[in-house]
Parts: sequence; structure tokens; C-alpha cells
Amino acid sequence: MVTRHARAAWKGRGSMIAMALVAALGSPTALSAAASVRPEPPRWALHGRYAPEIDPANFVSRIDNRYFPLEPGTTFHYEGREGATPQTDDMVVTRRTKQILGVTCTVVQDTVSEHGKPLERTFDWYAQDTHGNVWYMGEYSLERKDGKFVRADDSWEAGVDGARPGIIMPGNPHAGQVYRQEFSPPEALDQARVLGHRASITVPYGTFRRSLVTAEWSPVEPQYEQKTYAAGIGEIEEHVTRGGHERFVLVSVTRRP
Repeated sequence: MVTRHARAAWKGRGSMIAMALVAALGSPTALSAAASVRPEPPRWALHGRYAPEIDPANFVSRIDNRYFPLEPGTTFHYEGREGATPQTDDMVVTRRTKQILGVTCTVVQDTVSEHGKPLERTFDWYAQDTHGNVWYMGEYSLERKDGKFVRADDSWEAGVDGARPGIIMPGNPHAGQVYRQEFSPPEALDQARVLGHRASITVPYGTFRRSLVTAEWSPVEPQYEQKTYAAGIGEIEEHVTRGGHERFVLVSVTRRP
């Protein structure tokens, strides 16, 4: 774990991080061939009616899911690239909350930057039920246009204009499990499937054994994305495997008391 006090040490190890990133991300040429293919919908894609029931009494105040814990004051720093362009992604678990469908949600700020300049900023809203499922209740997305942040079309909120919440991480994930992550046609329709566990993975933040792997799919932007989660940490790696060129790995985690 890299705390706020250890960030200077990480900066001083820039060459080591760079080497780890190369190893984790692979070369752009190697990733290009597979990622360029526009994939067909997966066999496990969900169709039909979707109407989850949300009872505020079935939710808890703390998000401590094993693979998706959100402790206020925590910042996750990711590095990677979109295409051949290096980017960073900083996810901050704020101390702010938002009421959605009567449920108190944790507000998470996510900022994607390029060459140190923010390109996208999203405020995501999450809540955990009594079974440990972490629900995705919506997002307020901003994108930079003409030097200013403006609201993006894929912003949505559960309960508004027919939008419904989805599950970002099940309380007891198991191989083959399929679930909707968001449901706000026509812009937000992400789905996911649990692939299982992998023996070991190394990212700049460390080496993790028996991490959880999921696959994501969206008919809005047809592509396959694979994400890896470490117990007690959360997401440590994500990459588009087909239909695009994007990959990020976890570099540091800081926690403010």
C-alpha cells in the first residue's frame, strides 16, 4: 500500500514504474491487432425487461465490498494510454453523499488527464446493500470543450427519465455471473460477466494473487473490456481487449485520515 507519505518515494522511482508499466501494458503494436477488431455481442449479453427493486431499508452506510471497497479519503492513481497517447486517471472517494431513490450514495470523483491537463471528470454515485452488492446509481459526466467542462450526454441518474441502477460489483461474485451495471437507454447500457480468478498479476502498485477478473460489454460502444480487482484494494487493471486501444494499471493508493 502506498500512503500519502510515500508518494515522494514513488516519484523518485520513476524508471522502475516505467519498466513496470511497459511490462503490464505491453507494446502498442502487440495490442493493436486484437483490439482493432469490432466485436460481435457476447453470448452472455442480457436482453429484455429490467426493473430492479430498490428499498432504502436494504442499504448500509459503508461500502466495504471485498473487491470494491470505497473508503472516503482514498485516492487511486492509474496510468496507461488510450491508443498511443499516455493518460492518467485519478479516482477520489470523497466524503460527500447524494440521495438517490431514498438511498444515501457515496460520491466518487474520477478525472482522466492527458499531459497533466484534465480531459474528462465524472462524479459517480455508489451504494451497498445488505448482501454486499455495490450498486451504481448514476453519474454526472463532464467533458472538456473549448477549454471548459460541459455536461456529457452519457450522464444519468437512477429514477430520472426511466434510468435504473445496476450493480458494479456483486457481494459474492462467482464465475459465470452476469449483471447489468447501468441502465439508461440509449446512452448507458454497460453489462458485465465474472470470468473467475487469475493466479497472479503484477502492476506498478504490487503483485496480487487470486484476483477477480470480469469482462464488460456495452452495445452503445461495442467493445470488450477486461477488469481485474484485488481483494481489499479494488480495481488494479483494466484494458480493452477488442474494439479499441486502452489500458490502465494501478500505480498508487493514498489515504487521508
